Amino acid sequence: MRAIVVRTFGEPGVLEVAELPAPEPAAGQVRIKVAAASVNPVDLATRSGALSAFLPELPAYPLGWDVAGTVDAIGDGVADLAPGTEVIGLSDWFATLSGTHAEYVVLPAGAVTAAPAGVAPELAATLPLNGLTALQALDLLDLSAGQTLAVTGAAGAVGGFAVELAARRGITVLGVAGPADRAFVSGAGATPVSRGDDVAGTLRALAPGGVDAVFDTALIGADALAAVRDGGRYVGVFGPAAPGTERGIDVQAVSVHSDAGQLAELVFQVETGALTLRLARTLALADAAEAHTLVAKGGLRGRVVLTP
Repeated sequence: MRAIVVRTFGEPGVLEVAELPAPEPAAGQVRIKVAAASVNPVDLATRSGALSAFLPELPAYPLGWDVAGTVDAIGDGVADLAPGTEVIGLSDWFATLSGTHAEYVVLPAGAVTAAPAGVAPELAATLPLNGLTALQALDLLDLSAGQTLAVTGAAGAVGGFAVELAARRGITVLGVAGPADRAFVSGAGATPVSRGDDVAGTLRALAPGGVDAVFDTALIGADALAAVRDGGRYVGVFGPAAPGTERGIDVQAVSVHSDAGQLAELVFQVETGALTLRLARTLALADAAEAHTLVAKGGLRGRVVLTP
């Protein structure tokens, strides 16, 4: 099968379309014939070598976390996912190094759920990593209806899902984003907050006592933390970039993991219109370098997706 791999860390040109053996599912696993797979910032960080300290030494690293496709084969003990089922899933990539930017991928059945009905695989593939990151971050924050949450990067892939999910829980959301994204942020259920040099000051003008929590998807760090009330909560998306704790604020970083039950919950939200899927561009697997270049430029609203 064809798969995108990195043998030497560097610029997008190091990406290679390699021929690899098609994986076989073991007990409790399913093999998915890939229809679409998103390109995420973590893929760029892996390709560039920014995450090399966290990786074992291997001759090649197959990339990709998200997948939408069709179950092609199942291992022993898999009862609820039959061949032919259209599914989405998440590869816990740092644990498995099973890349989804390929023609086939094997995942644990517990990482896979039925795809949202009536949704094209290119759109469905944008849900797993970013949706689960948002959902699991909100679970860490553990806010109640009526409490106030600030989301930085509120128009981004993770931030947009977080705003919609939090608003559905009755949480008051302040969405930090650029002027061009005010309509999206408002439509997602948040009060738009202008992005600028003094995020804390802007947020505290709206919440004088400080917000109850911040979900910092834009990695603003200390300035986002300064907007949180004493004893509040801060969750980021990258542990090493999290600010030091102060004023009794609980500081954590979400470490996303696959969860078929939570993924099914997100699928339900998509099917009922509560979550918005956004696709920026679809490219062929062989155009992975172009996809990485587009994502690196920033400013996209929605994910770039590869199709075999």
